Amino acid sequence: MMNYQSVLVPLDTSQLAELALAKAVAVAERNNAHLDLLSVIDTHQSNYYGGLMSGDLVNKLVDDATQYLAELSDQVKQTSQLTNIETHIRFGNPKSVIGIEFPHDHQTDLIMMGATGMNAWERALTGSVTDFVTKNSPADVLVVRTDLDNEPTEKALTSPYRTSE
Repeated sequence: MMNYQSVLVPLDTSQLAELALAKAVAVAERNNAHLDLLSVIDTHQSNYYGGLMSGDLVNKLVDDATQYLAELSDQVKQTSQLTNIETHIRFGNPKSVIGIEFPHDHQTDLIMMGATGMNAWERALTGSVTDFVTKNSPADVLVVRTDLDNEPTEKALTSPYRTSE
């Protein structure tokens, strides 16, 4: 059985991403692994909304992501034995950042992510980030579709690390 050293959890404020974090904490604890929490600011979104993102909008997105990741990191540290946790904010296409660039830069050997974080319209336009990552990442990918009791997420979306309602 492989002993994972570096676990990546991409987070987008969705409940499935936060469930992936809860399960990743357990995996990281069992493996005494480093845990990376990643938020990707999609600079390609501007193509769908007819213009470039303003500097003010980018700053707001960075501030929000920084606060979100800090809250999650603090909660993980308070509720687990993990201390080797880092937060990261990257700009770019979430598919390539999560699936290729970040794992290469940080020697990630396991990515744990929610089955989907986008709505159906966004998936139709851009394709599933999860699908791309599972097909292209050099790291193992575990896609979380169930809650902490392994119940399908349609029945219960509860994560101990939920920051938004």
